[in-house]
Amino acid sequence: MTDPLLDIQALQVRYRTPRGVLTAVDGVDLRVQAGETVALIGESGCGKTSLGKAVLRLMAPTSGRILFQGVDLAALPPRRLKPLRRDLQMIFQDPLAALDPRHAALRIVQAPLALHGTPRAQRTARAQALFEQVGLPWSLRERLPHQLSGGQRQRLNIARALATSPRLVVCDEPVSALDVTLQTQVLALLRTLQDTLGVAYLFISHDISVVEALADRIAVMYLGRIVEVLPAGQLWQAAAHPYTRLLLASVPGRDPGARRLPQQAAPAIELPSPYALPQGCRFQSRCPQATGLCRREDPALSPLRPGQEVACHHAATPSALRPIPVRILTQADPCPTPKLSIAV
Repeated sequence: MTDPLLDIQALQVRYRTPRGVLTAVDGVDLRVQAGETVALIGESGCGKTSLGKAVLRLMAPTSGRILFQGVDLAALPPRRLKPLRRDLQMIFQDPLAALDPRHAALRIVQAPLALHGTPRAQRTARAQALFEQVGLPWSLRERLPHQLSGGQRQRLNIARALATSPRLVVCDEPVSALDVTLQTQVLALLRTLQDTLGVAYLFISHDISVVEALADRIAVMYLGRIVEVLPAGQLWQAAAHPYTRLLLASVPGRDPGARRLPQQAAPAIELPSPYALPQGCRFQSRCPQATGLCRREDPALSPLRPGQEVACHHAATPSALRPIPVRILTQADPCPTPKLSIAV
């Protein structure tokens, strides 16, 4: 296999808050190949967006390495980082908040080109080509963001991200603010652009049905850690980590034959806090398979079968196939239960 486009190694991101030190990302290893889509899924508050922003150096990592085309972004000063930003872009969740309300659509798309020294004469031609690629009428070029529809704003957001012909785009919940019809259109657009341009996506989402439609591989994140990585096409058949299977059990309208889930809820529990991470496996308090080993030792992300890695002491045992109870969570912690829905 060729060297990955992006190679994240032992990445850690911590924040200081009035409540103490919050560990958002803790020892994450993840790779993205050129032209690949890796989806990062998990509950709100698990560290997905912090990981995405750290990859782009929109926030400083506490420790670890972020190798992009062999260059460690985590170790670069801002002066040396700027030239690489042509190849690293982000599509934000809320396009209205991400777009400058004072600038017309044309100026928004031209802005990254100007920052990277594209001659003025070439900017308009490049912007016009981008408008066509993302399906925006050229007649909208002088419109302000608030004068565009939600779908048009997100297409403009995508056009701006692609202006410098990046090799990697971090997509942070890019369709969550759109209705189902627009979600389908934007996902199809992202796939078409990837096929045409060869761009790689790190696609952040809480919606399993959305990432199934786009991803090549899926990485599942829980409380700052990657707990499972597997091919997207094997998600429903081969998911082995209890947390991944709990997420699948939360998706309405899906009932795989191999997944006989009980209808009765288990007793309420309290979620672990990112301010005081538990010893051992972080999922132990929610896992019906937890043993003394789980409470003592934190499992490493290890190969289970070709293309699949799991951080679970019991992933390879027959007990891992037992049904997963749906637990009712308390509100003691700010991390809510999964908000999953069929979107496409």
